[in-house]
Amino acid sequence: MHNQKNKNHILILVIFGMSVIPFLIAWGLKENPQLLNGQTNKGQLITPPLTTERGDLSGFDRFSSDNMSELSGHWLLVNIIPNSDCNEACIEAIHKTKQLRLMLNKELTRTRRVALVLKNVAPETADKWWQDDPTLLRIKASDALIKKVTEIKQGNIPDGMLLLMDPLGNLMMQYEPGFNPYDVKSDLMHLLRISQIG
Repeated sequence: MHNQKNKNHILILVIFGMSVIPFLIAWGLKENPQLLNGQTNKGQLITPPLTTERGDLSGFDRFSSDNMSELSGHWLLVNIIPNSDCNEACIEAIHKTKQLRLMLNKELTRTRRVALVLKNVAPETADKWWQDDPTLLRIKASDALIKKVTEIKQGNIPDGMLLLMDPLGNLMMQYEPGFNPYDVKSDLMHLLRISQIG
């Protein structure tokens, strides 16, 4: 009789544990998503994605103003130029996206490269940053967009930072200065494979 009671207690505890433990594990993973090993992206997801409007972007120079339509329907590799000077890390990042786009082969036509200028810069100064890069679109950001981009890094945007923007204008991934173009390519190819847009 006493043994039967103990068996019943153990059975109740096992049933209770089987029903509660999965919920505790799920809650723990929700609170600590970095514990999941299934992450395949190399960049950092921007969650939630930051939405932009095409009105947030305007051409920095005549070439870019004439080609603003190229932004629509394409995945954008966005080089951020946060200061009035594009230092070595900034120039290196622009060069890396040029090489990266060439590595995309047949998917190249689905992407565009953009240098997003956040401060007022004299055109003569800026021309030195992207000389010999005729296809790079040079864009000025609206105050609203500058605020959104600044919020991504809590007000401290480093030189050489890269963002990915989807064809709907959502900023969705970020890469730190010194990013590996092969890592960005891996993420971008995955996105292009599963994308129904752009």
